[in-house]
Amino acid sequence: MHDRPLRREILASALSVPFAGLAISQGNAASNCKILDVRIISWKPPLYHGWPTLARRKDGELLLAFSGGRERHVCPFGRVELMRSKDNGLSWGWPQVINDGPIDDRDAGVVETSKGSILVTTFTSLAYEPVLARAESAKPDEAGAFKEPGLINEWKAVHHRLSADQRQHELGCYMLRSTDGGVTWSSRYRVPLNSPHGPISLRDGRVLYAGKALWGNERVGVCHSQDDGVTWEWLATIQPRPGDDPKEYHELHAVEANDGSIICHIRNHNSPNERETLQTESRDGGKTWSTPHTIGVWGLPSHLLRMKDGRLLMSYGYRRKPFGVQARISSNNGQSWSDPMVLSQDGIGSDLGYPSTVECDDGTLVTAWYEVIAGSPLAQLRQARWHIS
Repeated sequence: MHDRPLRREILASALSVPFAGLAISQGNAASNCKILDVRIISWKPPLYHGWPTLARRKDGELLLAFSGGRERHVCPFGRVELMRSKDNGLSWGWPQVINDGPIDDRDAGVVETSKGSILVTTFTSLAYEPVLARAESAKPDEAGAFKEPGLINEWKAVHHRLSADQRQHELGCYMLRSTDGGVTWSSRYRVPLNSPHGPISLRDGRVLYAGKALWGNERVGVCHSQDDGVTWEWLATIQPRPGDDPKEYHELHAVEANDGSIICHIRNHNSPNERETLQTESRDGGKTWSTPHTIGVWGLPSHLLRMKDGRLLMSYGYRRKPFGVQARISSNNGQSWSDPMVLSQDGIGSDLGYPSTVECDDGTLVTAWYEVIAGSPLAQLRQARWHIS
């Protein structure tokens, strides 16, 4: 979580729109999936890679944005990087650093707009500050994350590049924009909210961003851009279920279904349905949203994709035994969801997930996520190529 501050660490330790058929999962028969391959796609295994988002451009190129250059799940070194694949994920080019601010740059979302611009999102965090403070006051053999010689000095050197006031000013939700296919990028600019997988492109040309404002008024809802991601305005606040605290709603992602409705998934940490995915729907382009409701899926957070045949696919991390990544489909515009399809289940712990999925022209699905794997204390990027049969 952020600073209330870093969303993830705290998570770990309007009008209601009628929507017919709020059935829990199992409304669709589960499809079988055939896994073609699962592999690590990180180029620099000695570093920690986290919270990626995968997108497919109109020309077929795959883009993978992520937080790279890291030493830990929480550290001051995070930066936004971008990799490309021109062969449906069979190979990946060298990462391009597109943003490296003076404090930790985390989650990276990416989308291509209807006009061909590429938008990348991120947010900044100072959640590493208490870790550093504890280490500075500890005895050498109690330093925990700083057992490596010199690492604490590296943290201090990064941290003290700025004053305390300057560090606070750096906190924010940001976007970068490219209009030349990612060759060059704008300076980062502030946007009203954040969510790991970023915004989506709608059929009417707008770009819609479902998420959460991370500082001050932590409202949950959607904003939209009518000028290809250059400027953003708040469109709607998503009202919580009766009894829910909206501060316990996190990491939203949306998709436009075939019938024109917009389906949005929410990571829930309220006691009812804790760590399950909640769903809300809009039938008026995002202006109003139904009351969030359970879909019977334990897992978090969810990424949504509309496949070529019109079905919806949700992919999500399964952060309890067997640790891994799962996916489900909906054949009725999100009214119900299938049983899970297991993409991986060989994880060694809960530091994994944030999968996102794209569909290639030949029907191959490519899913990417991050994961701490056996033999590596630092998380790597993993990828599965698979088919639904």
